[in-house]
Amino acid sequence: MLLAAGIILTTAGNVNAQSTKANTFSSKITIMGTSTIHDWESKTEQITGEFEMNNTSEIQSLTVKIPVVSIKSGDRLMDKKTYEAFKSDKFPVITFLLSEPATPVVTNSDVHVTLTGNLIVSGVTKKITFKSTGKKTSAGGYQLTGSVPLKMTDFKIKPPTALFGTIRSGDAITIKLDIIVLPQNLVVNN
Repeated sequence: MLLAAGIILTTAGNVNAQSTKANTFSSKITIMGTSTIHDWESKTEQITGEFEMNNTSEIQSLTVKIPVVSIKSGDRLMDKKTYEAFKSDKFPVITFLLSEPATPVVTNSDVHVTLTGNLIVSGVTKKITFKSTGKKTSAGGYQLTGSVPLKMTDFKIKPPTALFGTIRSGDAITIKLDIIVLPQNLVVNN
């Protein structure tokens, strides 16, 4: 879900015989879902992680972490229900770990990549695959966008309810990501 952040970073092609590693990105992830009353969305911009590419621009590793309590909807009761559903006291971080190396396909300033990895939510690990697209920014960094549909129950999360069960969240959610890696956040490892 999260993180495809490293995907768009094809700057390794500019670094001969070295690997490229980014450990900071500016990101926004939106979680969208439904309920018996209305559609809803929660957002977070507190995403950390890093990725590493080899000198052939293959993404070798990618780790992304999101603190559960950073996910906000603008409604305190909904946020509380979200944290309870995610068991944030026991599992405070959502993690994505790349499980298969991935090579971005670059054409002009466009980047396309398919990531496969393990998404760990509430102590449950599920293998996911998703496609994302990106562009090189005018500042020399990269912007990546993508989305992935998931079900809460796939992670043994009971969809939240309120008002004695009269308001129920739907099981299906969509994770939408928008990640920007600034050029100054790219570090070359010798």
